[in-house]
Amino acid sequence: MSALLFSALSRLRRLASLLRVGALSCAMLALSIPVAGIAPAIAQEEAAPVLRQPPPGYEKELLRLSEVLGSLAFLRTLCNAGDAQQWRERMAALMESEARDAEGRARIAGAFNQGYRAFSVTYRTCTPAAREAITRYLAEGERLTRAIAQRFGG
Repeated sequence: MSALLFSALSRLRRLASLLRVGALSCAMLALSIPVAGIAPAIAQEEAAPVLRQPPPGYEKELLRLSEVLGSLAFLRTLCNAGDAQQWRERMAALMESEARDAEGRARIAGAFNQGYRAFSVTYRTCTPAAREAITRYLAEGERLTRAIAQRFGG
């Protein structure tokens, strides 16, 4: 199941890269079109406003996936799973591919930390309930990555 999650995350990273290239191309084209009636000196003096890209259409799912990864990072470590470090690495890869600016990184990291803390305040040892939570979060993570890839993966 985690291989499928990893594969879907890879597809999501490729999609994000393509979307960023397309948005950058559109922005460069829009900035290269001269505006009639503006003197060059005035145009040079005015600083261009910082263009913030709107969040991707899948941001809600992306933030939930980040939260799930945070929960799995805590729970898999708690239960001494061999793949515990993998969840942090996957989160790092997700941040690298999806966080377009400091604000985006903060949202994604905040969701991961929220998922991590949600279980860290409750669980001190690996219990049957913690193992059940792992099973459910693995399934939810798989569902989220499939949904994102199907809807936005092209």
